[in-house]
Amino acid sequence: MPLTLSTRHFGGVYVIHCAGSIIHGDEERALEAALDHGERQFSRLVLNLGNITRLDSMGLGLLVRHVARVAKRGGAIHLAASPSFVTNLLDLTRLSLMMPNFDSEEEAILSFLGRTSPETSVQETGARVLVFDPSPDLCSFARTVLTQHGFNVRTTCSFGDAKLLLRVDHADFILVGPCNSQLSPELAAGQLAELAPRVSVVQLGADFKSHDAVRATELLLETFGISDSQIPH
Repeated sequence: MPLTLSTRHFGGVYVIHCAGSIIHGDEERALEAALDHGERQFSRLVLNLGNITRLDSMGLGLLVRHVARVAKRGGAIHLAASPSFVTNLLDLTRLSLMMPNFDSEEEAILSFLGRTSPETSVQETGARVLVFDPSPDLCSFARTVLTQHGFNVRTTCSFGDAKLLLRVDHADFILVGPCNSQLSPELAAGQLAELAPRVSVVQLGADFKSHDAVRATELLLETFGISDSQIPH
């Protein structure tokens, strides 16, 4: 069965969901590309192996290599929902300590929370902002701009993940993007505000994505009270 991959990020955790076979060839190369991409920005990764049907020696070697590489940066890779043949293999090879496995993806993600990661440690003194919008590009843009202005930013494109983050992680602000037709920003902002009534909730306008980058930056910073005179030109 060919390997299919889907990815998302949960705050400072990068999640890769795998389905099919992790074997030598195209499948191994596809997973390596996904790991390489995630490791460019994150040092905490979760591999959901719940739908894996086969793992050969080359696939296992790939996982070991990336676990060791991430560990050198102070990070880790956690496995989630591994089928019994994978957990038996980890026990047989004594790799279960090197690659801890959790019963569910949620447990694997939560195991990272509360640990300071290398890519976020320099931000920890700033106001904490949770950014939610289904668009990964908008989340990436908001994270980049706000981080450069001293904010400690968590982003997620999943509404369920946003709600979970609020339950386990403190925030000073919640920034809700324009969202989409399936989820209105008003509904998203209202439900998130109910979970964190003491947190300031702000929204970006419906036309935010239509602005050029300079104007979008100005609007984003103005949302947090940073005036045009404070923005470098």
